[in-house]
Amino acid sequence: MNTLFDTLWDSHTIAHLDGGVDLLQVDRHLMHELTGVEAVRVLERRALAVDSPHLTFATLDHVISTQPGRRAGDADWSTEMVDAMRAQMAHYAIPIFDISKQGSDGDNDGNQGIVHVIGPELGLSLPGTSIVCADSHTCTHGAVGALAFGIGSTEVVHVLATQTIRQKRPKTMRVRFRGHVRDGVTAKDMILFLIGRLGAGAGTGYAVEFAGDAVEALSMEGRLTLCNLSIELGAKFGLVAPDETTFDYLRGRRYAPEGAHFDTALADWRQLTSGDDAQFDREVEIDAASIGIQVTWGTSPEHVIAFDEAVPDPAMLDDEARRDAVQGAIDYMGVHAGQHLDELQVDRVFIGSCTNSRIEDLRAAARVVDGHHVADSVKAWVVPGSLGVARQAEQEGLAQIFREAGFEWREPGCSMCVGANGDVVAPGERCVSSSNRNFIGRQGPGARTHLASPAVAAASALAGHIAVPDADARAVTHGAAR
Repeated sequence: MNTLFDTLWDSHTIAHLDGGVDLLQVDRHLMHELTGVEAVRVLERRALAVDSPHLTFATLDHVISTQPGRRAGDADWSTEMVDAMRAQMAHYAIPIFDISKQGSDGDNDGNQGIVHVIGPELGLSLPGTSIVCADSHTCTHGAVGALAFGIGSTEVVHVLATQTIRQKRPKTMRVRFRGHVRDGVTAKDMILFLIGRLGAGAGTGYAVEFAGDAVEALSMEGRLTLCNLSIELGAKFGLVAPDETTFDYLRGRRYAPEGAHFDTALADWRQLTSGDDAQFDREVEIDAASIGIQVTWGTSPEHVIAFDEAVPDPAMLDDEARRDAVQGAIDYMGVHAGQHLDELQVDRVFIGSCTNSRIEDLRAAARVVDGHHVADSVKAWVVPGSLGVARQAEQEGLAQIFREAGFEWREPGCSMCVGANGDVVAPGERCVSSSNRNFIGRQGPGARTHLASPAVAAASALAGHIAVPDADARAVTHGAAR
């Protein structure tokens, strides 16, 4: 029996080209201003037309300002980029999800947000579809059972002009999370644990399907987080087979099929499964109960430990290259071997990004901070993933909880994850972030980033040092801060 990935790939293959390359049909092309503006300019210089503008959808997320009351960027260069995308999308009749009615479709007003948040949220991301975007975290959309992957900015021109993409077929890997996770362990902890166990390059050349009891138990938001970090494992594709959780999530979404059309689609979607007898190139099994709350200590997502563990000692590593890499990360992060994470004072906390900025993420963080206040030494932000998420958070009273606790409530966008518009961590400052990358300089030159779940980020904001919430969602630590 074919794997889910093989089924999706085969159903979108138009032709087999030379060199082991396949030409694939693209069902959904998502764009953002950071890579989209220049791609359209290249298209125009080559005198090419947009093949299927109704299959491309644009949003403003990477360089749009997240300051309350924003209109475009916070700098001349970012404002120019935002205004350029608005004009381009209007010219080509490509829908753009904007903060105002300056887009090509006024009905899209109020739906702006991070591209990998609004895709599933609006029902643009559907089981069985192929989805591309010039952003490596496009693997996020695989959580609904889609063939979703990031492409290069130059490939955007090819997609715009032909509604196709050339790709080499990867190998397949299935990761089974057997059993169930412990209380307090989230999808973010599951994927960080996997990356720490296998290494940041283990998924290179593979499409990874996540399965098992613990994955089936995840909400749609949790599955999106799981697939989001597939690229941090090295995998271009991350997938979860669609099931009742998927279907319930998609029912009634703006771009999802309606009525009888939804029922027809549902019959097809139910066939999208790998099955136990599907043959994968690699199988990995993880005991879900063995996963603790995870926090990164270094400069790669694979530099991760459970909260009650200590920073590793590079002297214990036999491989010289790994030993040097670990030592370099220790030096950059200002930590030392044997140190516990609760010893690290925190300057910044960021809750946001395409990894953890959905309504479920904000609810989890709000439960931690409700009735408490951010430590005096910490500057903490909450950046919702979309205007839709922001509206719901306002309606549920979450935004007010954050404001009263001393968090800054921002407008939707990539913000501190990508470090645009001055949304950065200062050199030498330590930030607990719910985002996906802790590379050197990712959140600003000299910034020190610790990746964690929204609940851990919230608890750390209250404690003033890296901390985890207790069973009652109050900020506590592993021992006293030193």
